[in-house]
Amino acid sequence: MTGFAERVLAALKERGPLCVGIDPHRALLEAWGVGDTLDGLRRFALAATEAIAPVAAVIKPQSAFFERFGAPGVAVLERVIALGREAGAIVIVDAKRGDIGSTMAAYADAYLGAGSALAGDAVTLSPYAGYSALRPALDMAAKHDRGVFVLALTSNPDGAAVQRACSGSGTVAQRILDATASENHGARPLGRVGVVIGATVGALDVDLDALNGPILVPGLGAQGGTPADLARLFGGRPGVIPSTSRGVLRAGPDPAALREATRRTADSVRG
Repeated sequence: MTGFAERVLAALKERGPLCVGIDPHRALLEAWGVGDTLDGLRRFALAATEAIAPVAAVIKPQSAFFERFGAPGVAVLERVIALGREAGAIVIVDAKRGDIGSTMAAYADAYLGAGSALAGDAVTLSPYAGYSALRPALDMAAKHDRGVFVLALTSNPDGAAVQRACSGSGTVAQRILDATASENHGARPLGRVGVVIGATVGALDVDLDALNGPILVPGLGAQGGTPADLARLFGGRPGVIPSTSRGVLRAGPDPAALREATRRTADSVRG
């Protein structure tokens, strides 16, 4: 099997550098006219995935929007993951899990384990119980050739209070990036441990030179991030994955319009 980093880079090259979030939040369900119900969730999520996954390099279903409908909603998430992978998209499950010990090991089994219906190609993780607490997920990703994306500098304004706080010789964000760089050291073409850095973080006051991993960049479009922000923050760095959701999803429910919005947005951020 081709390695996780190779698969990501190949998808970005072939389909364009874009991740589309599959985010069935209440406002979009209502805008699509399907209703804020389990049936509306199913209709929205499957239609969006079937239209977008064949043309987007990456899709990113947000687990919370499925979980709020209980077990039937999680079953829809499982179907979205399967459809996305069948269509050739890289699937990042946006679950932001982070805990310690056996609990983290259980999350690793759920989102990265062999045979788990919740396992896509990668999962987002929160390192704020301590980076070493992520070890079960890091090891599981390596075992099954999947990836993880660790929160470093998020796009919400309040994140800076924690992420830019000083910790030893640098900020918390820099320590997360340095720990990620250690995981990826020597990997080619990139390591399997990525980070999340928002497109709207302002000044990029961290050092990415040693990272050697992919960067998931939420905040493009409706949250205010622009292609100019991507160029300013990351230049021509390989493995940068700009992410949007509403910017594409509001084109629905027409499948052709969703595909066109995906291609148009990918073209706008192509270097």
